Amino acid sequence: MIKKILKYVKRFFILIVGISSLYLVNLFLMKPFSIDHFLGKELVVDLIDSPEALTYIGIFDRFNWITKHNSRLTIPSDDDINEEIESLEKSIKTLYKYKDSRLTDVQKNTKKIAIFDYENNLKELKEFPHHDYPLNQIGGIHLNTIEFLSNMHPIRNESEAEDFIKRANLIKKVYEGVLADLEDQADAGIFPPEFVYDHVINQLSEFISYDYNEHPLYTQFLKKVKELNLDQDKEKQFELQIKNAIDESVTPGFRTLKDFMMRTKRYANKNHGIWSQPNGDEYYKLRIRTYTTTDYSPEEIHQMGLKEVNRISSRMREILTELGYDKNKTVGELMNELNEDPQFLYEDTPNRKEIVVSDYTEMMNEAIKVMTDYFHTMPKSEVIVKVVPEYSEQTAARGYYQPPALDGSRPGVFYANLYDIKQTPKYTMRTLTYHEATPGHHHQIAHSLENEDLTLYRRFGYFTSAFSEGWALYAERLALEVGLAEDPYDELGILQSELFRAIRLVVDTGMHYKKWTREEAMEYMKANTGLSDTEVRVEIERYIVWPGQALSYKVGMIKILELREKAKKELGDKFNIKDFHSAVLDHGNPPLFIVEEMVEKMIEESRG
Repeated sequence: MIKKILKYVKRFFILIVGISSLYLVNLFLMKPFSIDHFLGKELVVDLIDSPEALTYIGIFDRFNWITKHNSRLTIPSDDDINEEIESLEKSIKTLYKYKDSRLTDVQKNTKKIAIFDYENNLKELKEFPHHDYPLNQIGGIHLNTIEFLSNMHPIRNESEAEDFIKRANLIKKVYEGVLADLEDQADAGIFPPEFVYDHVINQLSEFISYDYNEHPLYTQFLKKVKELNLDQDKEKQFELQIKNAIDESVTPGFRTLKDFMMRTKRYANKNHGIWSQPNGDEYYKLRIRTYTTTDYSPEEIHQMGLKEVNRISSRMREILTELGYDKNKTVGELMNELNEDPQFLYEDTPNRKEIVVSDYTEMMNEAIKVMTDYFHTMPKSEVIVKVVPEYSEQTAARGYYQPPALDGSRPGVFYANLYDIKQTPKYTMRTLTYHEATPGHHHQIAHSLENEDLTLYRRFGYFTSAFSEGWALYAERLALEVGLAEDPYDELGILQSELFRAIRLVVDTGMHYKKWTREEAMEYMKANTGLSDTEVRVEIERYIVWPGQALSYKVGMIKILELREKAKKELGDKFNIKDFHSAVLDHGNPPLFIVEEMVEKMIEESRG
């Protein structure tokens, strides 16, 4: 079942990867009937059931001779969805059996989080099993498979190279399983919009037509094999094996998916919002609840967005006026001009990407040094900057983060999309650095991974973008407040980023609730942000295939700022920014209602 694969992809690739052997030992030292033991056991069982997740984690590779996970992929089956529904129903019943009177305060919160998460997942599986788009232009299974094998599968020895070949030979079977899910989705009358078909068909066509020297599986595999210093005969054997896997499994698998897309394209949704799918309005409400961890209505979020757009635009207008820009032009028009201004753009030289990566790295290292004064602890894990792979750069977001492995085998990675020169105006680079690296995603995620005070479930079992993306957007504001963006143009970049997230509240609800078209949403975003045409298109198309997720950033940021202001007001001179940040960050990746409880507790303890 494709949802099961994507569940692990989102949880472990986009979010958290890494678990220590010691923590597994601790699991079995817990009281056998405690809620922590129950949830930890459930998580471990889920992990073991996913060979992709075990590879993401890395630490289990030493046991690969037993698990054989590095040579396997998850093959979707018809029974997956019913099995997961049955498992969730059983788990929810068990959770309700734990009486609050017998739980610690931490365990009470853990129970709230787990029930909130499990019930949302159960509702989605039972009522909306086919409302996502397994094949889409930014996170489709066809892209995830290539990225997983190219970037995540380790090749540190001959055995792991052999496992890579075995996995490549399974891709056709994986996609045949995916095809069954796509057929079920079609039977339910759910088809993605036309532009999704166009993008995915183009992507699949490129993969199918690649020469070996262009194919990422071939080039990445051979690059890693050469680093093993094997004899020439063995290298040649591996080269023949990967070519055969591409010809017999990978390319036929892509053709299977492309044939489905070509065959069903005439049924493509003429609309863009999820409202146009069967029972789409109710699905969108569930997405809002899941992603924002609130019960806000689409209308409330839309109005929140409009209010924030006006507030942020006013401040940007003040700065632009002070810098001498035309008062008669809108903020969007002026930011468009800044986007085109050569002084803020890199020259299109052969080494442009290397120069940009170096500049990002310098900004990141500066932030790490400054932020030590605002947190009780800093992450131990390293973070580096890499360029988004060429095969996905045309449709990928401007930047994203990949977490580290706790065994030290892989650092955290801030991926920067350098496809379009205009996508990287210099005045916008600092805010992206603070969002993706420090004090944003890397700081928050690595902090949680390294926090051995957290139970297994609180450390790895639950994720919400309301918290992680809310924190990352708050991190941009924090960087501005502590003086990391003293240049007014850099402040404009940070404000533009915040405006961008406020506009998301407007356009996401606009398309999925108020029935805006893709073009109307693009026009609104372009007019108000000054972002490039390329970036506007990529972002709007992302929101269409990922309903509700874009709301989490600003909703989360607003809640964290509200809680900080409350703590400042109530504590006065006793307010300590380090204590506040610990109250927010020390509890894993919780829903916003748990964050509020933790800040309230910090306030009470600080009063003395």
